[in-house]
Amino acid sequence: MYEQTVENVTVGLPPTVTPETPVSEAAEYLRGIRVPALPVLEGDTVVGMVTESDFAALVTEPDDRPTVRSIMSAPATTISPFTTLGEAAATMRSAGVEHLPVITDGVYSGVLSAESLAPYLSRRRLNLERRNEPLRVNSAMNQPMRASD
Repeated sequence: MYEQTVENVTVGLPPTVTPETPVSEAAEYLRGIRVPALPVLEGDTVVGMVTESDFAALVTEPDDRPTVRSIMSAPATTISPFTTLGEAAATMRSAGVEHLPVITDGVYSGVLSAESLAPYLSRRRLNLERRNEPLRVNSAMNQPMRASD
């Protein structure tokens, strides 16, 4: 049976930040429509990811954190465009993440999200959980579904 690879799925190309980017600037990017995660790059290398949950942690921890480096999730779990969608879902499950930077020949080329996998994989294969919380993804019909459904 033929299984599609990441290169056949539209990946997002959100803005990127550097580890020295002020968290206030990264927050502005995340406030944008459909920008739930930001790849953190040093040159062409993805060194981490900053997500909405990283900012939630920032608010709850009374710590002065002026740059992205202090809140990003690192190292970043990445995939290639030749990774199958099933392998990508398994990687998300094992890493406990919802977004995977796609690296082509050592260079960042986009982000694959759990939401973008939903139309291609069965609920069983997309059984993703994030830090012990069920992951919500939208189906192709834009109806919320829980990984536990």
